[in-house]
Amino acid sequence: MAKRAENEHPQKAFGWAAMDPSGILSPFHFSRRENGDDDVTVKILYCGVCHSDLHILKNEWGFTNYPILPGHEIVGLVTAVGISVHKFKVGDRVGVGVIVGSCQTCDICEQSLENYCPKVIFTYNSTDHDGTNTYGGYSDMIVVHQRFVLYFPENLPSDTGAPLLCAGITIYSPMKYYGMTEPGKHLGVAGLGGLGHIAVKIGKAFGLKVTVISTSPKKEDEAMKKLGADAFILSSDPAKLKAAVNTMDYIIDTIAAVHPLAPLLSLLKMDGKLVTLGLPEKPLELPILPLVLGRKLVGGSDIGGMKETQEMLDFCAKHNITADIELISVDSINMAMERLAKSDVKYRFVIDIANSLSPY
Repeated sequence: MAKRAENEHPQKAFGWAAMDPSGILSPFHFSRRENGDDDVTVKILYCGVCHSDLHILKNEWGFTNYPILPGHEIVGLVTAVGISVHKFKVGDRVGVGVIVGSCQTCDICEQSLENYCPKVIFTYNSTDHDGTNTYGGYSDMIVVHQRFVLYFPENLPSDTGAPLLCAGITIYSPMKYYGMTEPGKHLGVAGLGGLGHIAVKIGKAFGLKVTVISTSPKKEDEAMKKLGADAFILSSDPAKLKAAVNTMDYIIDTIAAVHPLAPLLSLLKMDGKLVTLGLPEKPLELPILPLVLGRKLVGGSDIGGMKETQEMLDFCAKHNITADIELISVDSINMAMERLAKSDVKYRFVIDIANSLSPY
């Protein structure tokens, strides 16, 4: 008979979890493994709320294992290290992102692309090496193999820096891989939410001209005055779209809903690149003619490996890039999820774990 979550491991832990597809989170007692030779134990201070947390809570992608304890944008303090750990010490401020394990030996892992390893272990809703479920950062502490722990740069704030561990690397990795970093080039950002607002900031830091493409006229002021975008296109305005045809070198598409790709492809110059990062529930229709006639590319990307994630954190610290957040207490999490479902947040919720999570 399987052990209860609170008896699986020696270390008692506490967080908020959902028991079924209603996605309603409630207090949850569970356990973490002892700190092994290669492990780092982290007392969690803050955890960002990602849109994928919402999808997985409600089993919208069809592979949720309940009970589910989300959270993969974790910042905290090291409280213990194993004897083989030399990179971190007790008291260090660290981050834990979307993954906590991989095989560490395949060709993909050898290239520091652990996120694409066939045996990748996600921070939550995954099966760990010992066969137990992984539980995420809506909790008081976590034990992680040192390879999957990130040093948090000194001048990067813990709360506004936490979402970079998912949203930041999700933007940074494709920009580097697809060569979307040449100063003076023109970047379109489709969708201005948790990912989109980070894309504007990273794009500007690379020296790009940045245009936000959105269905919401209310976002124009925000995009240009607050986030520093150079231009704004209302995607429901045919005249604005027509004026921008063949003007962009790259587009990052962060839209998570089903939407047409043809209007975005028309904005790209010859040899333009469209990288899709949102995960709509149904397949998108991809018109081939504009790809053929313009030698255009459509690609995808999924977070990044550990080496590149550290590089991204250092880049963001250097350029003072953080997420725009709304800090919440853990007992507000269900209300936050309702608002997130309606895109009613600018632009990321972050849970103040250290000051609001209590088992009593």
